[in-house]
Amino acid sequence: MQETVLLVSLGERFDEPRARDLSERLTHGLEGARVSAFAALDEEETYVYLRGPTGNLPEFQARLAESFPGARARVLHLTLYLQGASAGEDAPWHYVVETDVLPEAEADLNAWYDQEHLPGLASVPGTVRAMRYECRHEGPRYLACYDLRTRDTFGSPAWLAVRASDWSSRVRPSFRNTRRTMFRRVL
Repeated sequence: MQETVLLVSLGERFDEPRARDLSERLTHGLEGARVSAFAALDEEETYVYLRGPTGNLPEFQARLAESFPGARARVLHLTLYLQGASAGEDAPWHYVVETDVLPEAEADLNAWYDQEHLPGLASVPGTVRAMRYECRHEGPRYLACYDLRTRDTFGSPAWLAVRASDWSSRVRPSFRNTRRTMFRRVL
C-alpha cells in the first residue's frame, strides 16, 4: 500500500491539546491515518504531518479545509529515509531545512544530500532519523528533516563537522528560498 505524506503549515503555534483536537478531526475513522505535530521555537508556526494510505489524501484535504481553512498543505514525496545513530530513542526535536536550488545545481544538490550530507548527519549521536522529501507542485521543492534526541545535537561538534565539508561549501550557494526551522514535538 502506498503512503501519502501531507505537510500542513498552520501559521500559528499549537500546544498539545489543540494538536490532539486537530488530529482527531483530521483522522477520525480513517484507517491507517497518523498525525505528528511540531511547534516552531522562534516563530508562530506549527507543522503537522498527516500520513496514511494514498486514498486518504482527498479526505485529508477536505477535512483540513473545513477545520483550518487558512492552512497551507503540501504533498511530500519521500526520497530518502535513514535511521540515525540514536535510532529507537525518543525524538522530541525536529529540524527542517526547506530549499529550492538553482536549476544548474540540482543534480549536485541531490547527490550531495543523498551521498554525503544526510548520511553524515544521520550518523551524528543524537540523530534518531533523517529524511528527505520532494514537494513537486510548489516550493520550496526540497525538504530535509532530522528528528533529534536533544536540541544540543544540532550544533554539536559532530554535527558541525558534517556541515563543514568542501562539497557543502560548493552546494550551499545554489540554495534559494531557504528556510531553516527548529521545532519541538507537541504530538
